Order: sequence, then structure tokens, then C-alpha cells
Amino acid sequence: MRTLARLVLVSVVFLVAAAFVSSSWAQAQDGPPASPDASAGTPAAGAAKTADDYVAEIRAAYTPENHAYVAERRRLAFVDPLVSILVALLLLATGLSARFRDLAERVSRRRYLQVLVYLALFSVVTWVLGLPLEWYRDYALEHRFGLSTQSFGAWFGDSAKGVALGVLMFGVLPVMWLVYKALKSSPRRWWLRLALGTVPFMMLLMLLQPLVIEPVFNKFKPLANVELRNRIVALAERAEIPGRKVLEADKSKQTTKYNAYVSGFGASQRIVLWDTTLKGLQEDEILCVMAHEMGHYKLGHIWMLIVFTGVLGFGVFWVAARLVNGLTARYGPRWGFREVGDLASLPLLLAVLSLVMFAIQPATNSFSRWMERDSDTFGLEVTQANDAAARAFIKLGSQNKSDPEPSALIEAWLYTHPPLAERVRYAIEYRPWESGQPNRKFKPKR
Repeated sequence: MRTLARLVLVSVVFLVAAAFVSSSWAQAQDGPPASPDASAGTPAAGAAKTADDYVAEIRAAYTPENHAYVAERRRLAFVDPLVSILVALLLLATGLSARFRDLAERVSRRRYLQVLVYLALFSVVTWVLGLPLEWYRDYALEHRFGLSTQSFGAWFGDSAKGVALGVLMFGVLPVMWLVYKALKSSPRRWWLRLALGTVPFMMLLMLLQPLVIEPVFNKFKPLANVELRNRIVALAERAEIPGRKVLEADKSKQTTKYNAYVSGFGASQRIVLWDTTLKGLQEDEILCVMAHEMGHYKLGHIWMLIVFTGVLGFGVFWVAARLVNGLTARYGPRWGFREVGDLASLPLLLAVLSLVMFAIQPATNSFSRWMERDSDTFGLEVTQANDAAARAFIKLGSQNKSDPEPSALIEAWLYTHPPLAERVRYAIEYRPWESGQPNRKFKPKR
């Protein structure tokens, strides 16, 4: 037990403490909101709904069932990194990681093939060990609350595909080989080389995501609704952006949730609408969602994310290097390796990176929420359809059973988008054009 005590103290205690603090805070502050006061009344027939009207509607729709789902997802958000770290420690403590390395070295003398064999063994074993939690999180829980439409066989197939894609992306492509080349050649400054490689790797991943990764799980086709497609093209012209591919994905075979997103980089960039979104939202609501996604493109959020991640990578890898190098010097021989450049060190490297990334999650989430708010602003300015935007946000949040008013701590740690009530209130109240004020984000050319 002493072998693992220090690393467990750094990781497990931190994660468990964060989980208990956030859980108690959430129970104290953001249980199911009270039903709206009946004395407040409802808007007169034909009158436009105010932000308060919509927030009251959101609170009434946040049922105990929704709250139970949200509470369980929150617990899992803290359990997931903890389990990943414990699985990594198990591979180190039992010597399995060292045995994987020995087997890889017996298979071939070529470093590239050694990395590929080790990564395949590591990926399959960690997948099997983590499968019970993954099954509960992505299959059992989603079925219990009526959010999944997948059979067990289809879900299991997607999970297995994910493992295969991981080996393909990090093994067959020489990503992990390059990582261990840096670790081997520069035992003290490997963190700097990995940080410098963050930006090109992220750009490659963004480029390949819609071309290689997403088609493995879903089929994508041009938007079938010609009238809607023409309205989206007209909206893009108004937003002064080049025509982008607008595709629909057959997500209804997996989930009942709604979503839309920007995917890809450069020539592979496109906007994707789930078919569930197309069925559940009205056309004016879909146009508001599309305007939001166009905002990500027009405001250069892809480039901002790349730069932000690249800068952040220096801090993340520097801290990780201090921990990994220290733990390797002290415990490496017991785990079957004496240097970070040994393939058997991979579980330690991933466990430390998981811990560091979890610790800085409030910072990365804050950056994401800032970009999302700017895209909300752009979408409102280009459409001036405040009510439709509010209705779209409500439907997206309600269908996905999201908490409309989380506590400040939960928002900081888990929310990549502004909370639902905040977004709806902003959608209704942000109207600078009515008072002759200039737009903040959408600056049409004169």
C-alpha cells in the first residue's frame, strides 16, 4: 500500500473532496426549483413573453426526474476521472504495464511496432476494466431516463469502435511513437516538446474528426429539407460567411437528445444538425441555432481554441512533468521502469495528466462559456429573433434534462455553456438594435 499511497493522496483525495464539496453545495443550493408563484399570473393572450415568464416556465419544467438525472450525471463527472486514475494505478501496481512492454519488445525490435503493440494491449485492458462504469453511464442511465434509443449490441459496438479508433489515431498514426521519442530523448525537458506538439496535433485531430471519426458512428447527409436549407444559405449570406456544408446526422438511432455543432477544420469544416433537432425544433428556432453555430465560425473560435489549448499545454505538461518525473524516480523501479521514456510509464503519464486536466477544468470551462456567450450574442444580432432563440434554448435544455440554474461551483466545474435560465434571459433581454445601440459581435459591412 505504501507504494501507491503518495499518488493516491494527490489524486484520489483531491477528486473525492471535490465531489463531496460540489455535491453538498448542489444539495444546499440547486435542488428542483420551486414552482412559479401562481399570483404572478401569465401573460395576456397575444402578449410577448418576458424573460421572467420564460424562467418561470423553465423552473416548472425542471421535474424531480430531471433533477435525479442531473444529480447522477454530476456524480459520474467526478467518478470518471477517479476510476481512470485507479485503473492506471492498478496496471502499475500489478506489473501489467511492464508485462505489456516486455511482450511488445518480444514481438519486434522496431520501436514503432513496440509502441503499437503496447498501445493495443493497454487500450483493450483499460477498456475492459472501465466497461462496467461506461455501461452504467452511457447505456443503463440513459435508458432509465428515456434518453437512449440504442440496443445493447449497438451500444457495445460503438464502444468497441471507440477503442479501435483510439489505437488508430494514437498508434497507427505515429502520435504515441512521437510522444515516447520525446520522452526518451529528453528526460528532463520532454514537457516542452509535448507542449510544442499540442497545436499541430489539435489541428490534425480537428481536420480528421469529421472525415474519419464521426462517420464511424453516424451517417451524414446534406440537409434534406430544401426550403430550410435555402433559408440557412440566406442566413449565411446575411452573416457574411462563405457557404458551409450543413449536414444532418442520424443520431435518433442512438439518442432522443437535441444538438447542433461546428465540426472540422479548414476544408473539412461543417455545421451538423442532429435529426432529433430537426424533428423537435421549429424552423425559426433551427435558424437561431444555426446563427449561433455560424457565430463560432465568424468570430474565429476555432483559432481561439487552438491558441488557448496551445498556451495551456505549456502549463499542463510542465506540472505533469514535475509529478511524473518525481514519481518515476521514487516508485518507477517497483513498477517495472526506471525512466519516463519506458513504454511501461504510460499509465502513470495518463493518470497525472487526467488529474491536472481535472484540476484546471474551471478555467477551460470558463473559456468555453465565454465563447458560447459571444456566439449567442452573434446569433441574436444576425437574426434579431429573440423569442425564437429563447424557445430554442428551452427545448434544447428541456429535452437534454439539463439543470437550468446550477450553483456557482457546479457551473464553474462542469458547465461548458452558460446555464439555461441565464441564456434564455439573455436571449429575451438583449436587443441593442431597438435603442439604436451598435452590435457587439455582428458588424455588417456597409
